[in-house]
Amino acid sequence: MALALTLSACSDNAEDGSATESHENMEMEENTGEEMPMDIGSEEDMDMDMDHSGSGEVPDGLQAAENPTYEVGSQVTVEADHMAGMQGVEATVSGAFDTTVYSISYTPTDGGEPVEDHKWVVHEELENPGEEPLQPGTEVTVNADHMGGMDGANVVIDSAEETTVYMIDYTASTGEEVTNHMWVTESEITAE
Repeated sequence: MALALTLSACSDNAEDGSATESHENMEMEENTGEEMPMDIGSEEDMDMDMDHSGSGEVPDGLQAAENPTYEVGSQVTVEADHMAGMQGVEATVSGAFDTTVYSISYTPTDGGEPVEDHKWVVHEELENPGEEPLQPGTEVTVNADHMGGMDGANVVIDSAEETTVYMIDYTASTGEEVTNHMWVTESEITAE
């Protein structure tokens, strides 16, 4: 009876496409008869469970850098710590683009906890941003899905910088193979 009530409580979320991981785990447990672990923890724990790879598809209008400091294929060391296991690892540059890059704060569309100072989204990933770089404090909608609940979220620009951004491939110190990770800035990587 308790299981039926729990499943019916979750069904409202499933209909609108926002089923929780707990609901998915319950369904898998019911279908396989095996007990599935329920990972409920800190944002850092959730970060470790996410796939940080990208498709490699860049937003419309984003232009490849003509003379990047680190050309595609270059080996670099990552100084950024946006994701678990990223800082200090070797990476291969898989793309270099000249644009304005932003750190943003937003509340995820999937009901997750508010995110502050997320690094990075590029100008071309914002909805109708115009040609000029946006100023800190500007509110806009983001059209990128780097993280769950990001695509379509209303965001506030925390910082803006005109620079070269890089897409990179690396093996995290956690063992995760990451391809086409978007984005790191030129100041967040160094030559090997």
